[in-house]
Amino acid sequence: MPKYDITKSLEPIETLLANTTSPRQRYLLLAYSRHLYLEMSGRYDDVLADDMMVDTPVYNLHALGFNTTISGKDNVRNLYKFWADTNQSVFYGENLQVAVADNFVALTVLAHQQVWGGSILSSKALGLLPKGLSADVLQAMLHMQGVKAEPTCMYLYSNFEETIWPYDDRGRLMREDVIEPNPAAAQITKLDPADVLTTAQAAALLAPLIKPLPDFDAYVLGKSAG
Repeated sequence: MPKYDITKSLEPIETLLANTTSPRQRYLLLAYSRHLYLEMSGRYDDVLADDMMVDTPVYNLHALGFNTTISGKDNVRNLYKFWADTNQSVFYGENLQVAVADNFVALTVLAHQQVWGGSILSSKALGLLPKGLSADVLQAMLHMQGVKAEPTCMYLYSNFEETIWPYDDRGRLMREDVIEPNPAAAQITKLDPADVLTTAQAAALLAPLIKPLPDFDAYVLGKSAG
């Protein structure tokens, strides 16, 4: 299996930021990359901060013909906490392309996300698996490879996805719309223990890349704090 570097996953976002002059669009890119780095680090309470996200966010997750909608900060927190506690918040981006407008960020990527065998075997709640995946479908994918899900093992789920994240007038995330156009192309691979990255390890690696958000009024509107 190829070795992925979690610190390199979002480099195209940094490149776009360096070439973007609009203060509002720059702010959205800063918020976007901060969100992703925090999510991968298991720092979900920072993701849910009032300057990062609206009071009632909506996550629309569509994968493998299995549709899940998660609404409200409490439900989003529960999702992120479960992922962080089980090392499923770790993901890698390959061939990432990103675009920004005044009210949304759009992205296409070959995404690779760690999946815990225990959640494949025991989770019956919608949304606990990455992207709202069905445990039955993941077990079927493993069975096709002659592999059984094991509760102590980690797996890597990979597929091409498209996402759109709309933001409000204050640059706060309103929704995540995640779509896999070709669910049949998905792959799941059992990870060697040496290739598993824990949430704590990801947090340590990404800490130097996580920057505080600038003040919205000063950065976007040119207003002083006074």
